[in-house]
Amino acid sequence: MSYQKYGIRPQLVERIKAKLKNPLLKDRVRLMLANVTKFDLQDRVKVRKLVKSTASILQEPLTDTQEEQIVAFVLAQKIDPNNTFHLLKLWGMFR
Repeated sequence: MSYQKYGIRPQLVERIKAKLKNPLLKDRVRLMLANVTKFDLQDRVKVRKLVKSTASILQEPLTDTQEEQIVAFVLAQKIDPNNTFHLLKLWGMFR
């Protein structure tokens, strides 16, 4: 899995996936990400803020190292939230 190349542990991903099965948390995260653009996802400061906000919503404590690994992963993916192919690719990674 490509996120492991960035040092992100599978246990962290599994915990977050389990927490996102809660409809209330999922909706809060979805609302937070509703207006995110491709350019936002290429801005290190904005991505870091999104990671911190999401971790706060999910009550998932992240170390500075984990935050940096997640930010590096998101930046490297060059995600376009309006491109269905990009979203399917991400969905497949975390399925």
